[in-house]
Amino acid sequence: MEKTEIIERAEKYIALEEDDFFRNQVEVLIKENNTNELYDRFYKDLEFGTGGLRGLIGGGFNRMNSYIVQRATQGLASYILKNVDSKNYSAVITYDNRNFSDQFALEAARVLCGNGFKTFLFTGIRSTPQLSFAIRHLGATTGINITSSHNPPEYNGYKAYWSDGCQVLPPHDLAIVSEAGNVTEIKTISREDAVEKGLLKMIDKEVDEPYISMVKSLSIRPELIEERGKELRVIYTPLHGAGAEIIPRVLSEMGINPFCVKEQMVQDGDFPTVTLPNPEEPSALKMALNVAKDMRADIVLATDPDSDRLGVAVAGKDGYELLSGNQLGALLAEYIFSGLKGKGALPEKPALIKTIVTTELLRKIAEQYNVACFDVLTGIKYIAGKIGEFETGDEGYQYVFGGEESFGYLIGTEVRDKDAISASLMTAEMALYYKTRGLTLLDQLDKIYEKYGYFQEILIGRVLKGESGIQIMKELMEKLRTDPPKTFAGKKIVSIKDYLDGAVLDLQSGQRKKTIELPSSNVLQFILRDNSIISVRPSGTEPKIKFYASCCDNPDVPLDDAKVNVKKKMDTVKEEINSLIDG
Repeated sequence: MEKTEIIERAEKYIALEEDDFFRNQVEVLIKENNTNELYDRFYKDLEFGTGGLRGLIGGGFNRMNSYIVQRATQGLASYILKNVDSKNYSAVITYDNRNFSDQFALEAARVLCGNGFKTFLFTGIRSTPQLSFAIRHLGATTGINITSSHNPPEYNGYKAYWSDGCQVLPPHDLAIVSEAGNVTEIKTISREDAVEKGLLKMIDKEVDEPYISMVKSLSIRPELIEERGKELRVIYTPLHGAGAEIIPRVLSEMGINPFCVKEQMVQDGDFPTVTLPNPEEPSALKMALNVAKDMRADIVLATDPDSDRLGVAVAGKDGYELLSGNQLGALLAEYIFSGLKGKGALPEKPALIKTIVTTELLRKIAEQYNVACFDVLTGIKYIAGKIGEFETGDEGYQYVFGGEESFGYLIGTEVRDKDAISASLMTAEMALYYKTRGLTLLDQLDKIYEKYGYFQEILIGRVLKGESGIQIMKELMEKLRTDPPKTFAGKKIVSIKDYLDGAVLDLQSGQRKKTIELPSSNVLQFILRDNSIISVRPSGTEPKIKFYASCCDNPDVPLDDAKVNVKKKMDTVKEEINSLIDG
């Protein structure tokens, strides 16, 4: 894109942006002739990925700002008005603690009200699962969540939801982007006029209370928590986010009294005590782990700013160990299915749903309890979409549990997004249950490995910023498609799954058949002879290429030996993945 076109786009943005803060940023960049920064802000528009809109806060079409929020909301409203037949259009809006989240939420509300939508706006910070629940509870047509999940403080984002409480799925997502790109007029109304006309309604307890009751109803052994909950020593941190009030309340009302990390209970969009507010990162749990050591806690629970992801650390022989998303998912699956089966409460045709890059250990656990296991594309919204298919289909499957490797879990069907609040309660209950039997969660994890085989997974992501980074990712994916490797880490590749066109290539026979019945997605999977799986995909929310690797050993191999064998495999896999990216 030429400099003149960049300047034209910048000037167009200035004319459209009503907010002085964001408009002035761009005006200064033009005045200073800051070509590089202008280029990054205007060479493209923010696009919907697996997690909606997400970007750096600032002025520009490739940034999160008031105009981008208004335009996206107008696109959403226009699309719904054209394609959804309703006499009463309505919406729910939530926001987390990030900088400008409350402002962006109000901007979205003003646009929805300007388009005639009755809009329910929470009076304060709420979590992602509370929004998903609220949409269904209030019978809303759509929903918007202003959050950037676990990204650094300079980011914010925008998630659009459908009437089923699920983030918008294809083809709606791309159609909404198209509508937003063609917006010529944004219809807004002042907050005061919206309230006076009955279009804007502020909400809190009328949704909070039913949601909390629902979460508590998911407990498998509530009597155990009531009787012995105080025996469990739990440290909790919301990492300055939306879980600060609700998770301690849910746990304490059930009978578990968590000790909260005081410094991180402050809902601050600058996240002053962490480099990155991501419970996947060990560094984010440093403060909580220090408290846990002093108090000799059993477990540490940590949620990200919008409380959809849950990180867990467990006391072990050599200190505290942070569970991976796959490990916690396996523990929850085993606990939930065995617990429900023991109570005779498993549905007639129970189902587990996982993403294609999530551990195959979940499938083995599901099979043990006669639970059907379904794969979907990466992103919890595809799990939610599959739940909807169960409800409208005639096969009779009933969803029980599911999740993805990126620390996201969904228990039951009342919420249609990652829910770290219900997962926190279930994890605490699970830890208490095993503690009363003399086991830690690490002990129970080893029992799972002995039963099903040892599994280890890793994620290697490489950030590739800017337009050049996008091009590098395209070239790498193209090379892997047109000239795929025959071996990986010394092991022969037996088949390659290409989710872009739904085809599976059998390298032994050379036959390529379209057998993948999932929406098109830019993902490749290499299946090795030893059942290792290497997956690669560009991120849908970040300028990053992601490689997922899973290696395993058989349950008949002694666990200590299996851990050694798999580690050797994984070390070699890591080296080859890094070499492939560098090349």
